Amino acid sequence: VQLVESGGGLVQPGGSLRLSCAASGFTLSSAYMSWVRQAPGKGLEWVSSIDSNPYNTHYVDSVKGRFTIFRNENMVYLHMKNLKVEDTGVYRCAFGAAYWGQGTQVTVSS
Repeated sequence: VQLVESGGGLVQPGGSLRLSCAASGFTLSSAYMSWVRQAPGKGLEWVSSIDSNPYNTHYVDSVKGRFTIFRNENMVYLHMKNLKVEDTGVYRCAFGAAYWGQGTQVTVSS
């Protein structure tokens, strides 16, 4: 199993980013996939999940209406709009609870 994130960067408040997670070594279409983040000096926070039914998506309250999780055959995405300073952190994708990517840094700052 391999998960590789990309798409992070520096963006101003109100901006947008799209994170990507390239998945291999398992059948993505039937997998429960999540995005989690870790802000500087804080613990891991679950952000969003999508299950085998791509219409079943879940979000932490702080990102509802701003973030969208979706996937295709071998990628999972997190589209983030109207970004806030408090969205800053390292974003990682996860397959279930056992497999994690290395993460991509998102910095929201003016």
